[in-house]
Amino acid sequence: MSEAKRAIITGVSGQDGSYLAEFLLGKGYEVHGVLRRTSTPNTHRIEHLEGKVKLHVSDMTDQASLTRLIDEVRPAEVYNLAAQSFVHASWEVPVSTADVTAVGVTRMLEAIRSVDKSIRFYQASSSEMFGKATESPQSESTPFRPRSPYGVAKVYGHYITVNYRESYDMFCASGILFNHESPRRGLEFVTRKITDGVARIRLGQQKLLYLGNLQARRDWGHASDYVRAMWMMLQQPEPEDYVIGTGVSKSILDFVQAAFGHADLDYKEYVRVDPKFCRPADVEILCANAEKAEKQLGWSPRISFDNLVSEMVISDLTLQRNQKNCCL
Repeated sequence: MSEAKRAIITGVSGQDGSYLAEFLLGKGYEVHGVLRRTSTPNTHRIEHLEGKVKLHVSDMTDQASLTRLIDEVRPAEVYNLAAQSFVHASWEVPVSTADVTAVGVTRMLEAIRSVDKSIRFYQASSSEMFGKATESPQSESTPFRPRSPYGVAKVYGHYITVNYRESYDMFCASGILFNHESPRRGLEFVTRKITDGVARIRLGQQKLLYLGNLQARRDWGHASDYVRAMWMMLQQPEPEDYVIGTGVSKSILDFVQAAFGHADLDYKEYVRVDPKFCRPADVEILCANAEKAEKQLGWSPRISFDNLVSEMVISDLTLQRNQKNCCL
C-alpha cells in the first residue's frame, strides 16, 4: 500500500481550513494543521476532526518555526490559509496585518525553498486585491487596486508567490477567491453577523440589527466549494493563478432580505444603518469572471446563493436554540 500524501494547512482552525481538512481527509491525505499558540484555544471548527488531523504549533511571524515545521512534516503540498483575515480590523492593526498576511507568505516560501523546492504551495489570494476595480467582472488580468491594509497585504502575498514561482521554479499557485461563506464563518464578518442577528431576533433575544453600507456588492459562494478549487489547483501539471467565484454579484441588502426571508421576518422592521460599521474606504462591487477555472480546472460552484443563506440561517437558529436550552 502506498504511503498517504501529506499536506500542511496553515490556518486550519479557520472556516476554510476546517473545510479543506475535511476535503483532504476524504481524498486519503495525511493532514497536518498549523495553529498559532494563543492563551485561549480557538479550535471549535475542527473539534470533530480530533485524532484525524495532526496539529502543530507554529507562527507566520517566526521564520525558524516555519522551517522546522516543513522539515519535520516533509509535505507534498502546503496550503497557506493563515492571515489576519478581517478587512475592517486591518485598519486597526495595519502593521500586524502586513506582518502576518503579507510577509508571512515570504517566510513560508523561504521555508519551502530551503527544505524542499518540490513541495507544491497554494496561496490564498483575495478578491479584495481588486478593490476599486477598473472593470467588472474581474478576471486574472484585472489590475489590482486594493482599498484596505488587508487588500494591500494580500497583493504582496500574491506577487511574492508569483516571484518565487518564476525565480526558483517552484510550484506556487494562487487562488483569487471571492467572498465565500458558511455556518463556520466568524461572527465578525457581515454575513454571519446578519444570520446570527436574524436568529436572535426570530427567537426574541435581540430587537435590532445594526449594519454599515448595505449597497456594497459582493460575489458570494460557499466555502466548501472553494476549498475544492484549492486542491484542484495543486493537481495541475503547471502552477497558475485562478479567480474563483460564482459570477453573480449581490448587495449586502440582498443578503439581508434573503436571510430575514428565511426566518419569515420583514428586514425593514429590524435593520438599521450605523456609519461606525462603514469602512474608511469601501469596495463598492466585486464580481468574479471564473472562466479560466471552469475551463482549465473543470471547477464550478455547486451551492447556490439562496441555499448558502438558508444553511447559515438554519444553523444559527439551531445554535441559538441549543444555547438557550443549555441555560434553562
